[in-house]
Order: sequence, then C-alpha cells, then structure tokens
Amino acid sequence: MRLFDSHCHINDPCFEEDFDPMLERASEAGVKAMMIAGVSIETSEKAICLARTHGNIYTAVGIHPHDAEGCTSETIDTLKELAQNDCVRAWGEIGLDFNRMHSPASVQELWFETQMAAAEDLGLPMIFHERDSMGRFQEMVKAFNFKAPQGVVHCFSGTKEEMFSYLDLGFHIGITGILTIKQRGAELRRLAPMIPEDRILIETDAPYLTPAPRKNKVRRNEPAFVKFVMERLAEVRQADIETLSETVWNNTCKLYNVDRPSGS
Repeated sequence: MRLFDSHCHINDPCFEEDFDPMLERASEAGVKAMMIAGVSIETSEKAICLARTHGNIYTAVGIHPHDAEGCTSETIDTLKELAQNDCVRAWGEIGLDFNRMHSPASVQELWFETQMAAAEDLGLPMIFHERDSMGRFQEMVKAFNFKAPQGVVHCFSGTKEEMFSYLDLGFHIGITGILTIKQRGAELRRLAPMIPEDRILIETDAPYLTPAPRKNKVRRNEPAFVKFVMERLAEVRQADIETLSETVWNNTCKLYNVDRPSGS
C-alpha cells in the first residue's frame, strides 16, 4: 500500500530532533511521498532545503492567510523565484481564515487573489485554506475564472453544498484526521462517500490534527499517521483499502505532477 501525505508541515521545529526517525516511521507505515505546504517565505525555503536531500519530499510555496498582513509584492516575487526549484510542485497554502483574524479580511483577500494569479501563471496547482469565511472564499474562487483549475481544498470540514461547489470548480478534497474523530468528524464521515474517488486526497496537516487512535496517546501528528486516515476513509466508503489507497496515490501524483517518487 502506497500512501502520499498530501499536506504536512514537517519543516516545523518540533520535528528537528527526530526528523530521520520520523521519516523512517512514515516509510514503515507505507508513506512513500510527502508534500510540505508553505505558509511564509521562511517555511517555504526550509521545505525546499529538506526536499533537496530527500527524493520523496515535495514542497509548495505560499503565504498563509494568517501571515497576509506582512505580504508585499516583493514577497510574491520571491515566492515565484523559489517556485523555480524542481521540488516545488504547488502553490499554497493560500486562502481565507476569518476565525482568528490574524490579518484583516481585506488584506487576506488581496493576497489570496494575487497568489491565485501567480500560481496560474506558473501552472502550479493550488493548496487552499478556508475557515469561517462565510461564503467569501467560494465567491472569490468562482469569480477568478481559472483557465485550468487545479487544486485541493485542504482539511475539508465544510457542508455538502460547499463540497459540491468545490468539486464543480474542478478541485480535489483533502481529508485529514478529522475523519477519525467521533463527534467532530461525524459530518465529514457522512459526506466522504459522496466524493468522486478521483478527487480524494489524504493528509495529516502534521504536526496538527492527530487522528484517532493516536490522538489520545501522542500530541504531535506525523506523516506515518496518515494511514489511519486511509483506513477510516476506506471503512466509511465501504471500499477495498488496497484499491482505494492506490487510487488516492495516483490522484495525488497527478495533481502535483509527480512521476515516480524515490522509494515508491
């Protein structure tokens, strides 16, 4: 069984002390490739450095909506330069987050639209972040008029209407460990069987969102735990896990334009 953790943050400082053992645990769990999502110039640069020495790690560059207030035109130019590295296969994570409002809504919207334009100009798929935007995220992606929409709505936990809206736009749906959580994941478990099998990705969002059954045993999530997401996904879809995992692997490789990761 080959697994692709389609969204993680293993460039986080919490992985520095056991980075190689963490990768070994991922490999033992069947995780043959990982995508590190960028949230700033610094994290994007660190991700690229890691990917250069590990053939099965890929990266995205981008400015998270939390960090939008510090974004400038020069920031976007720097990200475009970083995107020339071969390991960079996506732009993100980008979007809107009106939950904690670390950046004003108008500023988030400005740099979200700017980054969508940059990603499309470079032909890179987008990794989207949406939280409590009250429909504004959908309005913006619908109004953008993508020439060839390619992207994934990371950590989806929205409504049925939102999910089908994203699917109609041509996007993939990213499933995290929320699927495994008894109460919080109930609605997602109801919706997961409705996603076309060629539009599903799985992810950890490590070090966040640790899935059950590891949630009550360890605090830090890591790529090895994406197997628990796959197991629960196969269960709720009443699908053969080997067949589904191969489909999701192929979905992720296709979206991120990955041919054959090292070790796969």
